[in-house]
Amino acid sequence: MKVLVTDPIADAGLDRLRDAGHEVVTDYESEGDDLLDAVADANALIVRSGTDVNEAVFEAASDLVIVGRAGIGVDNIDIEAATDHGVIVANAPEGNVRAAAEHTVAMTFAVARSIPQAHGRLVGGEWAKGEFLGTEVNNKTLTIVGLGRVGQEVAKRLDSLGMDLVVYDPYISEERADRMGAELVEDLHDALAAGDFATIHTPLLPETEGMIGEAELAQLEGGYLINCARGGIVDEDALAEAVDDGVLAGAALDSFAEEPLPQDSPLLDVEEIVVTPHLGASTEAAQENVAVDTAEAVLAAFDDEPVLTALNAPSVDESAFPRIEPYINVAETAGKVAAQLLDGRITEVEATYEGDIAAEDVDLVTASALKGVFEPLEWQVNAVNAPRLAEERGIEVTESKTRQTDDFQSLVRVTVRNGDDEIAVEGTLFAGEDARIVRIDGFRVDAVPYGHMLVARNTDEPGVIGLIGTVLGDHDVNIAGMFNGRETQGGEALTVYNLDSAVPDAAIEELLADDRVVEITEITLDGADERADE
Repeated sequence: MKVLVTDPIADAGLDRLRDAGHEVVTDYESEGDDLLDAVADANALIVRSGTDVNEAVFEAASDLVIVGRAGIGVDNIDIEAATDHGVIVANAPEGNVRAAAEHTVAMTFAVARSIPQAHGRLVGGEWAKGEFLGTEVNNKTLTIVGLGRVGQEVAKRLDSLGMDLVVYDPYISEERADRMGAELVEDLHDALAAGDFATIHTPLLPETEGMIGEAELAQLEGGYLINCARGGIVDEDALAEAVDDGVLAGAALDSFAEEPLPQDSPLLDVEEIVVTPHLGASTEAAQENVAVDTAEAVLAAFDDEPVLTALNAPSVDESAFPRIEPYINVAETAGKVAAQLLDGRITEVEATYEGDIAAEDVDLVTASALKGVFEPLEWQVNAVNAPRLAEERGIEVTESKTRQTDDFQSLVRVTVRNGDDEIAVEGTLFAGEDARIVRIDGFRVDAVPYGHMLVARNTDEPGVIGLIGTVLGDHDVNIAGMFNGRETQGGEALTVYNLDSAVPDAAIEELLADDRVVEITEITLDGADERADE
């Protein structure tokens, strides 16, 4: 696989990819048409904040599997376009969290104690001791706008230094804030009004762009604003004016709406504003961590494994992943079998979870079930775009759970419907990770979901299974396994055959010519090509 890297990352990440046998191409100068040419045959693209990954990039890169962002912010990546093209977008949210939090704390002290200004005066030959009167953080209130990973780390550090914590974050619960020792405030203005210091830790989104403007800054009267998150969240002109007019005591910024920061920025004209050139993640450890984390995301995508840091695909907590991982393949396979058996336009997909699996977060499992349903329809589908494909095509997707189960510790059922017709396929695990199909359309079976399969509906009478075996043998198709279920004696039966090769059309026609054979469906699953080569 080819990995294109268009922004510098630590060698540890590049080495991880090369050690795994992949081609790594670094091109730090490409943009515009040159970038489109460079990415045309790439399977992965790794960037930081310097590369604009827009719709044109995804249009040009038909083989692209994943875009890895070596860092947290992804406002330079068109995630909607990525999802439309089935491309995973993953960031590295953990690698530089500590570095960003420490820089935020450093900027808090720098602005509160006028450290850069005093340093500049001293190296300029002035002993300006009497001109700087600092502010202690002890017994002050810190307003945290956004209690994500970095916000939490900042909260821990400044809480331990004696600050009271107030949080504004519409997406967290009061219980979570309580665990951090913080007061959750529902209104942004009220949260800012309560603070002596305010620090910003939100992503740059349409709803957060320009979120801190003149009216919001006025609520922080006499306080300090620190932004080491993303540029564009704070109105920089309004901030410069607020500090210059004495509405705020000072501000410290590491991120800006335009980077590099233009020399005519009003922020540079106000002495009480401390600025650094986006250094939040600039530690040796952080750069190595995000590079390795990004490389691991790329490798997971290449191996068709869930990318735990994906931003546009269902994700799962790392600690819970081992419990659901085996069921991802079960659900996908059940979806493939169900779709091929229905053999028609699908209007509804239902994923049902019974037993222990019902206690887990199964969004990723359901997305995999949809992937399985849609693959036989020859759609360009993966777990990233499967939910969107369903929505775009008007396919209703439902999910249900119950802790009750009659026969198995956990059971996954995928039901596909087309008006009045429906097919349900149920799967589980035997002995830990041995996937089995255990029920098809109500018939109890015990089928290994692998390679070439033949599902036969027939009348339950002597000689039918022998007929099927004979016809397959006459056409040089070897039966590797057989699993039979029936409604009642003499009623209808359903048999699943595992085969070593595909079934010729002539064999299927010969079988259907017998009145006892109601329906024959050939199903192709993962491993079919490998089995054919054996």
